[in-house]
Amino acid sequence: MYRRDIERFFKSLDRSYFIDNESVKRYAHMDRALPIGYEQTISQPSLVLEMTCLLAPERDHRVLEIGTGSGYQTALLAEFAGEVYTVERIPELLESAKSRLHELGYRNIHFKLGDGSDGWQEHAPYDRIMVTAAAAKMPEELVKQLKPGGKMVIPLGAKGWQDLCVISIDESGEVRTEVVGKVAFVEMKGKYGWT
Repeated sequence: MYRRDIERFFKSLDRSYFIDNESVKRYAHMDRALPIGYEQTISQPSLVLEMTCLLAPERDHRVLEIGTGSGYQTALLAEFAGEVYTVERIPELLESAKSRLHELGYRNIHFKLGDGSDGWQEHAPYDRIMVTAAAAKMPEELVKQLKPGGKMVIPLGAKGWQDLCVISIDESGEVRTEVVGKVAFVEMKGKYGWT
């Protein structure tokens, strides 16, 4: 039932609303990543849906999102989580997403301009963490900000193709990694980037 709820909302969300460039907006219906400026992309819809279902945010969850981008993934998280804390390093994208999401009526989203590889320590620990940029290796700070019993979805690997991983921490603090597929994401800048 829960997945059906996410799918129902996902189908009602107009992806074109999250794209400013008119020449790109007309491709919003296609299941592919599209440019949103500043060398960033809005992910393909089927992947956004799958990552949200893998993360499984719930009403009592505090969720950290790394990479606000256009706010498309943020809207999906905010619809199903209690509170969303989202971090974006590009000021123009953050302001645009903030305006867009406020216009949609979301009041449970908290925005931060900064390096997402550091997470957002002030509000940790989190029940769920969604990472929308690829890291070359596991960001230790993000793992430390995840609650026991929590879950993180993150692309890990080198430029080109990465492993889409679900990281979970059990109540004893043991970290488990499950690879669920191959993906291609933009780079997480900072110490966990490729360069």
